[in-house]
Amino acid sequence: MRRLRRPTMTLLALATTLGAVAACSGSPEEPGGAAGTETAGSETASPDDGAMGGDTVLTTADSELGEIVVDGQGMTVYYYSPDVPGSGASTCEDDCLAAWPPVHAQSDDPQVEGVTADVGTITGNDGELQLTVDGRPVYLYQGDSAPGDVTGQAVDDVWWVVAPDGTEITDAGGSGGY
Repeated sequence: MRRLRRPTMTLLALATTLGAVAACSGSPEEPGGAAGTETAGSETASPDDGAMGGDTVLTTADSELGEIVVDGQGMTVYYYSPDVPGSGASTCEDDCLAAWPPVHAQSDDPQVEGVTADVGTITGNDGELQLTVDGRPVYLYQGDSAPGDVTGQAVDDVWWVVAPDGTEITDAGGSGGY
């Protein structure tokens, strides 16, 4: 009877190990996973990639400032005045990035809905693909807690909500620093 038990235990341990390895490999839901880790044709979006479903990463919404650009989760998108349009670089680093995380893309061909400005990507200061609108990197604000919040508007007179045509909305609405 002992002889049957040992192989059964070994097979059970092997099956458990193989199942765990299979379940962990290539998971697109892992936080901070690299772009392109999803299997071909996958429409699954992780909560921090800003996608509405599929590859749609930017859309528009009505707000107290008018129609604005939001990410796929409905969070307001901002420009940072020191960023130079078309430079291919973000000037937001360190503490700035902690307060103003980049809007990420899963591919070089981001899908948008309602945004009429040119949308592209750069490699952001966090090493991931960052979206650009009219050649300017775009960000979220950690002070916005719900879709439609615009608490980052006019912070330090350098952070501005983005309009669907790519212009910055410069109506006052916020203040303070990060």
